[in-house]
Amino acid sequence: MPADPSPGLAGETPARSAGTPQRSAVNRPPRASATSAVEVRRSTRRSRTVSAYREGDRTIVLIPARMSEAEEQRWVNVMLDKLAAQESKRILGDSELTERAERLSAQYFEGRARPASVRWVTNQNTRWGSCTPAEGSIRLSHRLQGMPEYVVDYVLVHELAHLLVPGHGPRFWRLLEAYPRTERARGYLEGVVAADRLPHLPAARGE
Repeated sequence: MPADPSPGLAGETPARSAGTPQRSAVNRPPRASATSAVEVRRSTRRSRTVSAYREGDRTIVLIPARMSEAEEQRWVNVMLDKLAAQESKRILGDSELTERAERLSAQYFEGRARPASVRWVTNQNTRWGSCTPAEGSIRLSHRLQGMPEYVVDYVLVHELAHLLVPGHGPRFWRLLEAYPRTERARGYLEGVVAADRLPHLPAARGE
């Protein structure tokens, strides 16, 4: 798959608030995420920061009361990604990666994609993942380590689909539609690629 595509508190993130004031605490309808439902709480005492944390089977996102609906949605996505990245910092070993791929195959492909091996590699700088269908082997770039779990899962599902369909034709993309976070994961990876292409300015004197 080419790189060019295609504990708790996530911290206080500065945010600019706007829009009409609303009551201090609002429980939004649960919004699906990788691990839990999402509850947004607005506070009049919070004016410039956004934070998030896990509470049982829910994710709580704290935002300023004056934040608009569009900003709320954007910041919920940002904080979910921050939490997911924090929680995936523990690097899975190759055996754990294989077990994860097998679970994903059972969940999305009825177990029909059967990898013989799944492992991290350090020699894939232009691809997020690759596979050899004849051998049943899947390789993931080490650059995925530390990214949100749903992104790693997307790359695994992508390569598992190649065990069933080698090319990128219509049948392949229909298989990938089974994974519900495909578009979001692709957007995340596209953002990483775009950020890597930004010019690196020289540090100011004294830094």
